[in-house]
Amino acid sequence: MTAQSVSRNTARGVLFVHSAPRALCPHIEWAAGRALERAVNFDWIEQPVLKGSLRTEFYWEGPRGTGARLASALRGWEHLRYEVTEDAGLGTDGGRWMHTPDLGIFFAQTDTVGNVVIPEDRIRSAMETAGANALELHRELRLALGQAWDDELDVFRHAGQDSAVVWLHAVG
Repeated sequence: MTAQSVSRNTARGVLFVHSAPRALCPHIEWAAGRALERAVNFDWIEQPVLKGSLRTEFYWEGPRGTGARLASALRGWEHLRYEVTEDAGLGTDGGRWMHTPDLGIFFAQTDTVGNVVIPEDRIRSAMETAGANALELHRELRLALGQAWDDELDVFRHAGQDSAVVWLHAVG
C-alpha cells in the first residue's frame, strides 16, 4: 500500500456537540468511541445557551466514512444538538451532518474548503418545484443548504465565545 493510498483512505473532521444533557454525556462518548473503534474522552464545558447542558468539540481521524458513522451513532437522541464534519480528501468529497431535536438530521456534501455543494439534480428539482415563483425557489434552496439547521444551531455555536466582543447595531 502506498502513502498516497493511505492518505486517500484516511479522513479527518470534527464532532461538535453543541448541547447535551449532563446525563447523556458518557453515552455520547461511548457511541462516538464505538464509531471511531477506540475509546474517547471529551472535555465537556457548560453550554450557556441552555442551562444544565454541556458542549464539546472533538477532532477525529479515521477511515473515509467515519463522519457518517459518527452522525448515525448519535442520530435521534432526544435533547442532543450536534454537528459532524468530514474534510474532503484526494478525489473524495467532504460531508457535514447537522442534528437538532426538532429538525432531525441533515446531510450536505462539502468541497475542499467546507462549502456546501448542492448537486445539479437537487438544483433542477428546486427549479421545477418553484416554477416561476421566486419565493418558492428561495425556500427550496434554503432547504437544500440546510438553512433551518444552521439557524437553530448558530446560537449554540457562538455561545461562550469571547465576551469582550462588542456588537454594533445600525440605528435609524
